[in-house]
Amino acid sequence: MSSPPSNPPSPDTPVVAEPVPVPIDAHLPHLRPRAPGSLVVLATLAVGFTLWAAQEVILPILLAMFFALVGNPLIRLLRRLWIPRFLAALLVLLAGLAGTTLLAVQLVEPATAWAEQAPREARKIGRELQNLTKPMHEANRIAEDMARAAAGEANRKVQVVRTRVDDPYAVLTRTPRLLASVLAVILLTFFFMVYGENLQRNAIALLPGRQQKKFTVEILQSIEHQVSRYVLTISLINATVGLVFAGILVLLRFPLQEALLWGTMVMLLNYAPYVGPLIGMIAMLLVGFIRFDETLASVTPAVLYLVLHTIEGQLVTPIILGRSMALSPLVLILALMLFGWLWGLVGLLLAVPLLVCVKLVLEQVEGMQGWARLLE
Repeated sequence: MSSPPSNPPSPDTPVVAEPVPVPIDAHLPHLRPRAPGSLVVLATLAVGFTLWAAQEVILPILLAMFFALVGNPLIRLLRRLWIPRFLAALLVLLAGLAGTTLLAVQLVEPATAWAEQAPREARKIGRELQNLTKPMHEANRIAEDMARAAAGEANRKVQVVRTRVDDPYAVLTRTPRLLASVLAVILLTFFFMVYGENLQRNAIALLPGRQQKKFTVEILQSIEHQVSRYVLTISLINATVGLVFAGILVLLRFPLQEALLWGTMVMLLNYAPYVGPLIGMIAMLLVGFIRFDETLASVTPAVLYLVLHTIEGQLVTPIILGRSMALSPLVLILALMLFGWLWGLVGLLLAVPLLVCVKLVLEQVEGMQGWARLLE
């Protein structure tokens, strides 16, 4: 017999939906695969080695980008006067080259004189220091003789003679490479000034979505404007510090060309916070001891340089740039050590602008603001 048909549910009877099975890991956050720590370390070492090995190619590009960032605000100012970008970039570049050439002509004579005088004066200072420490050396020698006599050893001295073979053709091989590097920096600077925007626009055109293109354009323009403003401002501050210090040296009765030489050195060293002023202090102490005979007059250039740098670093630069460009002293020292080890003096010059670029990029990218605050 067939079973009787079940009664259909009434309209008032609630219908209970059957539970849908939920996967076990549905409530867990989406975990993205991460690279192992050893792979990250190896990639970092590989990048560092590449930056060091390819510095002859990388440094001209970075220097050209640095000079282009200095000139971009001036080019934008000339563009407002209806001057074409090509002509504006050419005028800015020619003005920079003319100023650098005039300054170099003024510095050749005192730099050559100091290059000839420095070894002789260094030996003189060395003899004076040796005379001051002579009693200590005598005491050490007597103690060593007594120790040898007690041990029954023969007092024999071994003299090591070092020979050095000078290559007379080394200068001839280095000069063309140096000239080629300088010419490459000049040409790349001009091309970055003229075609940088087109290159940026063509690179953005490769992105798929319109919204993504717009967002990327806003980020790049913001970064370029802020970095250009920072680099130009810090360059003007450093140049002002160099000119003021040169004026101070002129008041201390230094010759004008020699004062410009040390003012230029101070300007360049001011790009490397902490490390540059320390080198400048030591250099000014040596210059003072070579230049003057009295102790008070000898330390005067170094003391005045310290006062000038303190005013610039603690008052002028924070007021002009504000806290937006503030960087952690520890991060600055680490960056200066890293780039100075990689690229020498050029690395010290580029360390702070590169670090500022990294900070600005991290501030603009969503989710990376914490890393930007870490650099402050």
